[in-house]
Amino acid sequence: MYNIGIDLGGTHIAVGITDENGTLIIKDSIPTALPRVADEIINDIAELAKLLLSQAEISMDNVNWVGIGCPGTANIETGILEYANNLFFKNVPIKAMIEQHLSKICYIENDANAAAYGEFIAGAAIGSSSAVVITLGTGVGGGIIIDKKIFRGSNFAGAELGHMVIELDGIECNCGRKGCFETYSSATGLIYMTKQVMVENNESTMWSLCEEDIAKVSGKTAFLAARAGDIAGKLVVDKYIRYLGIGLVNIINIFQPDVLCVGGGVSKEGDYLIKPLEAIIEKERYSKYSVKQTKLCTAELGNDAGIIGAAMLGLLYN
Repeated sequence: MYNIGIDLGGTHIAVGITDENGTLIIKDSIPTALPRVADEIINDIAELAKLLLSQAEISMDNVNWVGIGCPGTANIETGILEYANNLFFKNVPIKAMIEQHLSKICYIENDANAAAYGEFIAGAAIGSSSAVVITLGTGVGGGIIIDKKIFRGSNFAGAELGHMVIELDGIECNCGRKGCFETYSSATGLIYMTKQVMVENNESTMWSLCEEDIAKVSGKTAFLAARAGDIAGKLVVDKYIRYLGIGLVNIINIFQPDVLCVGGGVSKEGDYLIKPLEAIIEKERYSKYSVKQTKLCTAELGNDAGIIGAAMLGLLYN
């Protein structure tokens, strides 16, 4: 038997089919092409799912369920996506709509929660009982697994780890607060820091790395420069890691999970990122005298985490 997993994003919609162990059999994606009405988007999702089943020679009769990870507040009790600002969705009955198209039970979840569940089921957090997964992208996404279940909060809007303040009266965040973890530790925050330091250091290697065009700065720029021995690049990297470390220590102190996974593009820096973070955590964690400690690691599933996690959501209910 198989499961269908859907990762609904503001830019792309990814659909995949997994076996019952969470192994991805086939996947594909299409542009979300916003702004569009929900009916059009759901129709495209259903058509892509049917196409993948056909290509994999899998009958709908052999599908257990469909799972979908959505940005925003996904009410798992009503099946309604209550609010997703980047999709321009308000109170969309997404569960019922997908069930109508595919004639299979559908489970909905917040996309960051679904990605965390994917890592828990088939990735870096496999075998753990509790895990926290953060994704360093445009923002900082968070997903929390406690006692093998997704933590959602009382109103399904829990785990917004990117919106804890780590700098009093700091840079204003899109959420309206100042000094949010997301503002300093996302890839967006890293790029902002890089540009700031570049303006003050005209001789930095970072300028040549972005072809003398500051608009071409990426999350890799400072790390590449630091590896090459550039002082300004190292300044950016050290500052970024310091902020990221503050947030990670906060998360560990609150949840003390078995595993803390860091995903997103920045996580591809590997040990160059993880080793100094481990040093910060070892020094500052409240649990420094405990026998059991949280394992820090990079996420393993990449962009497939959301698909796999969504596909496996039925395990929470069956």
